[in-house]
Amino acid sequence: MPYKKLFAYCAGLTGLVVLFSYSTIRNRDNNSFNKVQVEGGIITGTNNATGDVQIFKGVPFAAPPVGDLRWKAPQPVVRWTGEKKCAAFGASPMQNLPSPFGPWSEAWLIPKTPISEDCLYLNVWTGAKSNKEKKPVLIWIYGGGFASGGGNVPLYDGEAMAKKGIIFVSINYRVGVFGFLAHPELTRESASHSSGNYGLQDQIAGIKWVQNNIAAFGGDPDNITIAGQSAGSMSVNCLVASPLCKGLFRKAIAESGASFVASPIRKTVTLSQAEADGLQFAKTCNANSVHDLRKMSAEDLLKKQFAHSGPIVDGYVLPQSIAEIFAAGKQNDVGLMTGWNEDDGVVFDKLRTASEFKTQAQVLYGPNAARFLKFYPATNDKEAAASQAALSRDEIFGVQNYTWANTQCEHSKYKVWLYRFTRKLPATGEYVKYGAFHSGEIPYAYDNLSLVRRCPWISVDYKLAKNMSAYWVNFAATGNPNGYSLPNWPAYDTKTFQTMILGAEAAPETLPGRAALDFLIKYSR
Repeated sequence: MPYKKLFAYCAGLTGLVVLFSYSTIRNRDNNSFNKVQVEGGIITGTNNATGDVQIFKGVPFAAPPVGDLRWKAPQPVVRWTGEKKCAAFGASPMQNLPSPFGPWSEAWLIPKTPISEDCLYLNVWTGAKSNKEKKPVLIWIYGGGFASGGGNVPLYDGEAMAKKGIIFVSINYRVGVFGFLAHPELTRESASHSSGNYGLQDQIAGIKWVQNNIAAFGGDPDNITIAGQSAGSMSVNCLVASPLCKGLFRKAIAESGASFVASPIRKTVTLSQAEADGLQFAKTCNANSVHDLRKMSAEDLLKKQFAHSGPIVDGYVLPQSIAEIFAAGKQNDVGLMTGWNEDDGVVFDKLRTASEFKTQAQVLYGPNAARFLKFYPATNDKEAAASQAALSRDEIFGVQNYTWANTQCEHSKYKVWLYRFTRKLPATGEYVKYGAFHSGEIPYAYDNLSLVRRCPWISVDYKLAKNMSAYWVNFAATGNPNGYSLPNWPAYDTKTFQTMILGAEAAPETLPGRAALDFLIKYSR
């Protein structure tokens, strides 16, 4: 073969090889992704049943936080050779075995296996046909009280949202003692001179991975929305506040959770306080050092009572309290959609009688007790029980997201979109009493009603799921939930307090119960 022709042939062959190994390798038959180059190596995924969504499960985004990496900031992903098949979820973070309780059946819980410290994996659902599409991206952060949960919960399936035009990503983060232990030794060994917020740092590492790699899946790294519910919503609140997240995302969806106002279950915890808790925890483990703690098995650590599970003001991820960061205008200025549920109240303690409830009101609110009891009446035991549920809802969730919405109006250039989810989930048997319960909005917002098989869904539920998921997708795409044929959702402000009521019908009205929320904020305890 003449040299010129041989050179041209080799050059063309090299070009084909380069093209083949480029970040996204296309399947000729269905014009969809087959292989993707990400940090760490090449991954392969699977297609959904209809072939219009590609799914990548169990994608590593950081090194396994085990051994000497237990209680350290997430480290770079360990590279692999060849192709990594990403067709199954990675392990859920280390936690107790899931067991249905209250309104939360299997659809809201992680699978029983696998559960492991080696848990820093994420999952991607994409309907893009090429890496040129730049679809909006939504990153889901799960709830679970910072002690449980995982990205593989059935209701967090992202196929329905991917079909609606966004790329859906769910990420794992360490929970419980593995994600939030602070200790003086850990602080000293850390380059950031902090400890305790490892779970939040995992979330940040996951978001950075998405920003660096999502273009290969057809996503737009400049149009990322973070979303979460309960502890996931509190996490979103922390990430919006954290200086470590500057420029990582553009919008935030916070469903039932934030940390602005002191409440009976949510106090601001400083690094020194958390370190003291960590020393006490080590003592209960008969451990004289962090080295001793790292030698213990994950199972043995899990058996010990851990005093504090959740974010702290560590001076690094959170340099100040959430309220102080926002008051100073130091938060990341991003678009916000937030709200809570009609029956968000979680009352695990024994209900007080009407007499006991009124006595407690006198102790807590003194001369303001009579006004308190107008908002939360207790003329009989049944009414007192309802008031305790409403108070739990308002103290733990309502005042937090309401305060965030009000603060956002004062300190942001972006509009605020506030909702109240009121649809009582159709139910039979023991589930009837739970109504529009905490996390009940998730199957509607992400169009996954079919994954909750216990509920006898009717037409209004399918309509609400269609509308809510459209609002969520529109907000992720543009920062405005409104769109063609949807009931108009007015922006929230501190003059009209317009709130979207998401019930049997979707319609705006002035925020219900606002006076009670203002009272609780003024006299927070």
